[in-house]
Amino acid sequence: MEKKEILFTNTNSERIDKFLLSQLQDFSRTNIQNLISEDYILVNEKPVKSNYKLKENDKITIKFKEADELDVVKQDIPIKIFYEDDYLIVINKDKGMVVHPSAGHKDGTLVNALMYHSEKLSSINGVIRPGIVHRIDKDTSGLLIVAKDDTTHIKLSEMISKKEVKRKYYALVHGVIKHDYGTIDAPIARNPKERKEMAVIDEGKPSITHFKVIERFEKYTLIECELETGRTHQIRVHMKYINFPLVGDLVYGPRKTMNTNGQMLHSKTLEFVHPITNKTIFLDSDLPEYFNEVLNGLEH
Repeated sequence: MEKKEILFTNTNSERIDKFLLSQLQDFSRTNIQNLISEDYILVNEKPVKSNYKLKENDKITIKFKEADELDVVKQDIPIKIFYEDDYLIVINKDKGMVVHPSAGHKDGTLVNALMYHSEKLSSINGVIRPGIVHRIDKDTSGLLIVAKDDTTHIKLSEMISKKEVKRKYYALVHGVIKHDYGTIDAPIARNPKERKEMAVIDEGKPSITHFKVIERFEKYTLIECELETGRTHQIRVHMKYINFPLVGDLVYGPRKTMNTNGQMLHSKTLEFVHPITNKTIFLDSDLPEYFNEVLNGLEH
């Protein structure tokens, strides 16, 4: 069983579930509270409750649960393997593919396909999300890292948390951006008025997106976005916030947008030091056909 130890060094006390939410990439507060209630998370080697207030120099020990027998069905679904070794896989995900099963998508997901493709997938995220270190939205295409074992998963999660994985996306937005470069530094949280959406809110988590203009069209701009943080819907929310919403985005975009079956957003490049071999990995994917078709139809 994998273990992780964290020393709480803050002088101000903080609830353990809230603190761990900021430390454990891809874990929800419910996941963390369940681990605490089942004594998989200890403080100074003793069980605690979710509302325990951490004190300076408290030692937190996290024991990651062994995977249950997977009840997610293996499916022979074609997926694009962009890179693979003994420790991880990088998928070039198609637009429209859901990453992991949920109430509305019990099969046909990337996880169903991964289970067919690989006998080895990390177990940290349980039976529904084996191997999934980070996610991209259903209608976002592009590169996504999958871990084959728990050690690789933990190290990749820590690297993402420490901003050691460079992720760049291409997005097509409404409007013509005049500046060649820009940075959006605005906190993101769940929208209190619409729980299925995210929004820029003062009490939200720090969120930073850097963008660079690639090409300007008559009414649109193609940009490259680099994520410094990885909040849910971050690029979509940030671009709406500065009044350049993504084309095709039916949630955050304008009422009148192109019918592109979801937002025009592609996870184009990944760069990181391999967590096991220490080799620098740089991966750059071509824009998919759907993206090029839209760009080719635009006027300058």
